[in-house]
Amino acid sequence: MDKRVWDLPLIEKDASINSVLSILTESDHVWVVESKESRTLVGIITEHDILNIFSPTKKVSYFGVPDKKSLHYETFEKAEQIMSINPVRCEPDDKVEDALNNMVRHRIRRIPVVENDKIIGEITLHHLIGKFYAFIKTSIKK
Repeated sequence: MDKRVWDLPLIEKDASINSVLSILTESDHVWVVESKESRTLVGIITEHDILNIFSPTKKVSYFGVPDKKSLHYETFEKAEQIMSINPVRCEPDDKVEDALNNMVRHRIRRIPVVENDKIIGEITLHHLIGKFYAFIKTSIKK
């Protein structure tokens, strides 16, 4: 695992939607935790979750910029109101193959590495592609 826990995009479940959007301008996801001190994982917010807010099921005519807190006929004020709960997870001792199989089975691009319900890292498809490419490069040189 290359990322340190302090590099992970983390936000507390009671953080404002503005804080969520701020993080999502830098990252395509954010892990939602009870508190940054506890790091107890409770959910994830991805760009797809935001897309679901931006594209309501009914057509609505907006004049000017829509209010981000009421785009889907509801009021969203906190991260926990838009997060996906119980994300698929793995533990530090799990095999990479198992993590990859879970990613394929659940059609996800990232899995949190969790120990005693606390997020300690993540495995992303981007990481796995990088590791595979490095392996291929070293194998070709031999």
